[in-house]
This record gives sequence, structure tokens and C-alpha cells, in this order.
Amino acid sequence: MVHLKTEEDLILIRESAQILGKAHGEVAKVIRPGIKTSELDKVAETFIRDHGAVPSFKNYNGFPATLCISVNDVVVHGFPGSYELKDTDIIAVDCGVYHKGFHSDSAYTYPLEKVSEETLLLLERTHDSLYRGIEQAKAGNRIGDVAFAIQNYVEGFGYGVVRELVGHGVGKKLHEEPEVPNYGKRGKGVKLVPGMVFAIEPMINQGTKSVVQERDGWTIRTSDRKPSAHFEHTIAVHEDRTEILTTHRYIEENYSYKWRNRGQLNKMVL
Repeated sequence: MVHLKTEEDLILIRESAQILGKAHGEVAKVIRPGIKTSELDKVAETFIRDHGAVPSFKNYNGFPATLCISVNDVVVHGFPGSYELKDTDIIAVDCGVYHKGFHSDSAYTYPLEKVSEETLLLLERTHDSLYRGIEQAKAGNRIGDVAFAIQNYVEGFGYGVVRELVGHGVGKKLHEEPEVPNYGKRGKGVKLVPGMVFAIEPMINQGTKSVVQERDGWTIRTSDRKPSAHFEHTIAVHEDRTEILTTHRYIEENYSYKWRNRGQLNKMVL
């Protein structure tokens, strides 16, 4: 069942999303070679709790941390820990905030300074695919229109679209209906109507679409060990527009390596 949000609900989700965006910004300030991923997790949790909110992910179905931190060939759900970032790494940071009864959810993949051009293109194109999906998330369209826009774009570059993991509704629960896959057919799936709030989150692999789960029951890797990128926004459908509730603004302002100041893709930063 899809739970439609009222304007009062959206006010509260926007508040949650602002805390989330700023928490991402605090993490962005400290991402650098040599830092342990557990330190990034502490930064996010401290900021979220200091602002009267709760990390959505921590203890969710037993997940042990505030952030999902996924490095290189880890697609999603990686654990923060003792790993120290290298200057050739990419790192996806996924975070959720629960505030005043509502969740928000967003993710961003960072390249460190010596990432290959091939991998930078994967990140840029995955980022671009997120906004192509958002452009189709409008009243009267269907989930399949969103999914097709993402899939059609990234598969044109030979990338693999993960099937096992999807976007989702967001609200009083972290995961609600509808599911929002990154692959599908135009005109198929749930019809989009005003009041729907959901997360769109392309998870795109440089190689094969197939993935494997590690023994910890959470960490998902690409089966060919090639890099994977992940970007996510929580959005709201209105009668006449689509609203991006979360923000990457604070990430783009605070991350020291300005990798996205390249070409026209930069204009799509919100």
C-alpha cells in the first residue's frame, strides 16, 4: 500500500532531509586518503544526534552503523570499520535521518584524487542517470518510466544495472511502497500521483550487473569485482512538478576534490 503524504508531512520530511544533507556535508569535509571509514560514521552520527534526530540505519534490522559505506566494488550496505581510504578509491556514502516522525534517505559516491578516468565517467554517468530518472517521476507517469530512463541511459555505455536492489517509498517507515527499480519498461508499474514520496537510487556497475552477498549478510559486491556507483535522492510528486527533498548541495560545497566541475554535468547539481 502506498502512503500518500500531506503538505504537513512534507514539511517534516523537508526538515529531516535538511539535517541529512548537512550531515553528508560534514562527512564530505573529512573524506581523504588515510581516514578510517569508522571515523566518517562517527562524524555523521554525532551531527545527526546533535541536531535532535536519529540515524535511520543504525540498528535497522541489525545494521550496526549510521552510514552504509561502500568502497570500490562494494555496491551497497558496506560496514564502516578500520579500512583506511586510498587515493585511488571511490566511496559511496548512504545515510538516512529520522526526525519528527519521518525518514529521509540519500547517497553520494565520491572519487578520491587518483581515480581513473574510466571510473570517473562511471560516477558522472550514474549521477546523470539519477536526474534522468527524477525527470520522469511526475504525476501521470509510472514507475516503469523512471526505471526505463535510468536503464536506457546507463546501458548505452555498457554498464550493468543491479537488479536485486531497488529504490523505495520513504515516510514514517524507512522502506515503504512502492519499489523503484532501476530497470523496467515505459508505461508499466505503479502510477505516480501527487503525495507520493520515494527514493530513486541508481546502483550501476562498471561491468556485469550480477552481484554477490558477503557472509555478514549485508555487504553486496559486484561479482566481477569491478567498481560500482550509487547516487540517491528522496523526491516528492506534486500535481505540477517533482520536488527533490534531499540535497547534495553541502557535499558539493565541502568536498575538497571538486571532481564535478567538469563539463555541463555540473549544472545538474542540486
